[in-house]
Amino acid sequence: MDDGGQVSVASRRRLTRVIGGETLSPPPVWMMRQAGRFLPEYRALRATAPDFLAFCYDPALATEATLQPIRRFGFDAAIIFSDILVIPDALGQPVRFVEGEGPRLDPLLLDRVGELDGSRQAGHLAPVYEALRRTRAALPDETTLLGFAGAPWTLATYMVGANGADKAAARRLAFSDPAGFDRLIARLVEAVAEHLVAQIGAGADAVQIFDSWAGVLDGASFRRLVTAPTKAIVERVRAAVPGARIIGFPRGAGGNLADYAARTGVDALGLDWTVPLEQAAMLQKLLPVQGNLDPMRLVAGGAALDEGIDAILAALGGGPLVFNLGHGVTPETPIAHVERLVARLRGG
Repeated sequence: MDDGGQVSVASRRRLTRVIGGETLSPPPVWMMRQAGRFLPEYRALRATAPDFLAFCYDPALATEATLQPIRRFGFDAAIIFSDILVIPDALGQPVRFVEGEGPRLDPLLLDRVGELDGSRQAGHLAPVYEALRRTRAALPDETTLLGFAGAPWTLATYMVGANGADKAAARRLAFSDPAGFDRLIARLVEAVAEHLVAQIGAGADAVQIFDSWAGVLDGASFRRLVTAPTKAIVERVRAAVPGARIIGFPRGAGGNLADYAARTGVDALGLDWTVPLEQAAMLQKLLPVQGNLDPMRLVAGGAALDEGIDAILAALGGGPLVFNLGHGVTPETPIAHVERLVARLRGG
């Protein structure tokens, strides 16, 4: 946001207003992974890049991917097309994506955390910031632009080679070598904060912190590896950009959500679909909430989709709500079902 006029425009964007605490009807809507394989135009665009990271680091392609769902559905927010693993890649731990398997990194030994090179981060991630600038210039004035980053714990699980849904290898390391693991987390706090500040400087109205594997931790580990690092990131970002808007999304956090909301300083709380709406309503008394439709309701469509939408609106529509899925759009999602969701939310 370069000047007072731009700040004024940003403050009128519906999603930005809700993150700031307003209640709007209908609520603003966007979807995690809204630029993805369920869109034929995305699949055609993706085929033009040699690999996934090359796609993320091409400003023209990333901008186009970000804009595609806005053109088709008119969502209230665009989220820049990138990946959480650009941070370890920028720090010098190469990332590769294996078709049909996902990301692969050579495991980082904790005694080599000091070799992660932060001096190359800004230059390595310059294409992401260029994509943000291009996207902001191309977006309608009323559309919020979101940046994002992976949270330190989630990034660390990939960096130490913890495969599997329980992230057992990362949990074991966090217990067996707490000093080494905490050094990694501290390094990632610095890198994530720097990345978020740079995204805001390039045009993002707000940023989201994805802690995709927060739900595998016990209570004490959650406070140490999720809540405390997120609080540190929020403080660093706000020191650089006073008033920066930040959404926290600790997926699977369950009973830890209220403490996370109270301690981290995030402006809004992303909720996955396993959070009961009664709990979501209690959390909404603390801060704005985002979520939390089960992506499989969107795939199923029909009555299951309508009932899910209506239940969220009934429980949360009277307070500050950003309507979203409880995780990302899946590749098999019918486009017509997304259109139906947007129309139902907006009374069409």
